[in-house]
Amino acid sequence: MGIYQDIIAAEVFPALGCTEPIAVAYAASLAAAQLNGTPEEITVLVDPGVYKNGFAVTVPETGGLKGNVIAAALGALISRPQLKMEILSGSSPELLGRAVEMVAAGKVEVLLAQERTSLYIEATVRSGDSVARAVLEGGHTDLVHLECDGRLLVHAEAGGTATGHPYRTALKEMTFTQILELLDEIGPEDLDYLKRGVEMNLRVAEAGKQLVKVGHYVEELVRKGFLLADVVSSSKILTASASDARMAGLSYPVMSSGGSGNQGIVAILVPYNVGLFFHIPEERILRSIALSHIVNAYIKCHTGELAPICGCAIAAGVGAAVAIVYQQAGSDLHKIDLAVNTIISDLGGMLCDGAKGGCALKVVSSTDAAIRAAYMALVGHGITEEEGFVGKHAEETIRNLSRISAVGMAKVDQTMLGIMLEKRSERAGSGGD
Repeated sequence: MGIYQDIIAAEVFPALGCTEPIAVAYAASLAAAQLNGTPEEITVLVDPGVYKNGFAVTVPETGGLKGNVIAAALGALISRPQLKMEILSGSSPELLGRAVEMVAAGKVEVLLAQERTSLYIEATVRSGDSVARAVLEGGHTDLVHLECDGRLLVHAEAGGTATGHPYRTALKEMTFTQILELLDEIGPEDLDYLKRGVEMNLRVAEAGKQLVKVGHYVEELVRKGFLLADVVSSSKILTASASDARMAGLSYPVMSSGGSGNQGIVAILVPYNVGLFFHIPEERILRSIALSHIVNAYIKCHTGELAPICGCAIAAGVGAAVAIVYQQAGSDLHKIDLAVNTIISDLGGMLCDGAKGGCALKVVSSTDAAIRAAYMALVGHGITEEEGFVGKHAEETIRNLSRISAVGMAKVDQTMLGIMLEKRSERAGSGGD
């Protein structure tokens, strides 16, 4: 299996709900499945990124409930880890009722592991005198440790860093010339899988259009004449509606990218909709989407799995911009450099303050910036190394962005988490959730 297939297998998969609380549910399910009895107590330890992304997002199959706590309870009670990131499709009204009772009784807690710098989820589930523990590390479905009553069932080397998967070490060092060569690995089955992702995310977008949220308001601006009825607006409506559906907890799986559903929405639907508008042949559109996934993964090798900056903007948005350039200019490296430099210069400082309804606004900004950067590049215009932190080539700009994220913004996540924890304490003190 080549690097392209490794990327797709690890980072592009269907997910029902926001990937962080769903990964919490999956970890709890892995532990609970080792027990003979019904889960009675659940403790989950998570890294700051998972804590942040599960703070305010609605969890599917919960009737509108939010957060990692209800996800952990429901995942443990479902106890069907074979469902992986679609674990909540195994829910039922009875299981939800029991999960709510466990949470209300204080039998479920999610704790912050402030020292963890990459994705980490440790779920401990108790039933009577039995206890089981499952640990995911480095990726949303990467099981590195599983034990029950002191018996070791699984133990593997943890990723623990942005280069935890073996392919990431090679991908991180690639040039865009080499990245483009990965498209040669794509076969008919790969194209079918890419098309499945398009169809899946289009269904989510259609469901989201029924909600009176961000996608609805962008569409209203078009109807009232404040925005043009063009491919940029239709793309923003499409992606915002899909994000609205995810963040509202609608029970529709999405095809993720880089392990993120919202990033999957941008990485897939933006090049798809633009390609349709320009009558690009379907196979070339699908190959451009493959390139979008690869670029998204490449950037996250540099910035990390869950960075302080918004992945929809500086990873998936960049992937979408490169895909649009590829559709019309092929492997023109100068134009790809311009597109990457322009969108990162534009959106490089957008913060990630966790998954929530407002993510659809960031998806809109990412969509708009990706198309604009690609259009500018296609006619030979864009931000160059003469400006700010932008490098001469795309690779250098991405490395610079990584330095800014890791070093210059080192305290951003800590500060945002402090604010979130204060808000939670205030709500608890006033009788809220």
